[in-house]
Amino acid sequence: TLTPILLITFPTATHYFMWEKMRLPIGATFCVMTLHFGQWMNRVFNFYYWAWFPVNFTAPGLMIPSAIFLDVTLMMTGSYMFTALFGGMGWSLLFYPANWTWLAPFHLAYKHPSGPLMSIADLMGMGMC
Repeated sequence: TLTPILLITFPTATHYFMWEKMRLPIGATFCVMTLHFGQWMNRVFNFYYWAWFPVNFTAPGLMIPSAIFLDVTLMMTGSYMFTALFGGMGWSLLFYPANWTWLAPFHLAYKHPSGPLMSIADLMGMGMC
């Protein structure tokens, strides 16, 4: 619940700038794509190359469908108020289903070396997702 709340601040600021100055309704998507690129570079270089931690255990939350929804809401309405009300609501409601696609393979059964049968998502700490 914390990720969509914290990650909406930068895309909305970029969204406002690109809409006011250039009339392009792609601010949120542009910002989220650059945030994802930065997050992946952080995970690859800091977790994998530095600490030798598996990269697939550190995947960021997928926010691209939420950003596209926010951009489409502004493009269709042209109003900041409706974009804040409906786009912000869609932003948070799309976060959880958007992450199902990359979390699905981790729900396979796995026989842990210490004994219990669990899923890989439980081993990663994402078993409730």
